[in-house]
Amino acid sequence: MNRVETAGKLHGRGYNCAQAVACAFVDALDIDEETLFKMNEGFGGGMGCTEGVCGALSAAVMVAGMKNSDGNLENPGSKGATSKLSREMVGRFKEKTGAIICRELKGIDTGSVLSSCDECIQAGVETVQEVLTID
Repeated sequence: MNRVETAGKLHGRGYNCAQAVACAFVDALDIDEETLFKMNEGFGGGMGCTEGVCGALSAAVMVAGMKNSDGNLENPGSKGATSKLSREMVGRFKEKTGAIICRELKGIDTGSVLSSCDECIQAGVETVQEVLTID
């Protein structure tokens, strides 16, 4: 099963968009699934159901930090590089979905859905795979 399918199945089991994207990469991260699930719980519905930044994108950026950070608490040296990866992810996600804000993606104000949650989850997974080159 590929990561897009895995994320879709997780979403179908009740994971929010962020949890589905992040947990689809658990095997590529140095963290257990329960912790990853917990870390992403508040990002659903555009961060705390406020319809802000899409949870699927938030999780993709979190994965970038997990993969790219040097983890040096005394002298952090990877922040700039991780920010660059994150900006690239935001751009690619927006190209795929039409927006990065949950409210806009769902068409709350316009009545025109740009991308469904399933499409955003797919875009989040694909964005991680493209930018971080994770199969």
